[in-house]
Amino acid sequence: MRPVSSLPPSAEALEALALAAFARIPDPFRQHLASVVVRIEEFADAETLASLSMEDPWELSGLYHGVPMSEQSAWHSGMMPPMITLYRQPLLAEWCETGVELAALVSHVVIHEVGHHFGLSDEDMHALENQAD
Repeated sequence: MRPVSSLPPSAEALEALALAAFARIPDPFRQHLASVVVRIEEFADAETLASLSMEDPWELSGLYHGVPMSEQSAWHSGMMPPMITLYRQPLLAEWCETGVELAALVSHVVIHEVGHHFGLSDEDMHALENQAD
């Protein structure tokens, strides 16, 4: 049973869980994540949702922004660093609805988005997630 608290986990608490998930990602993947920035926002903005053909901000819990490593070239130098954005409210809602441990949920989303950084398939992402557990 989850401890009862009057305050939901803060953005800082989610960031700490995300960074802990990064630390559990096995090499050789982890050594290529130093430049990836983690950002926490309450919800995806309208522009982000529109770019994904989504309408409901509750349906998006995380997003990778950047050029996958498999597509990078010398022409990509000087660009903004790759970024993973976690959306706090949808994550908290999923946590409450499913009863999954928050750290496990954040780890799942982080690993999925890291998979996009590497240009991995969904099957590869599941294998990576299993190694990180």
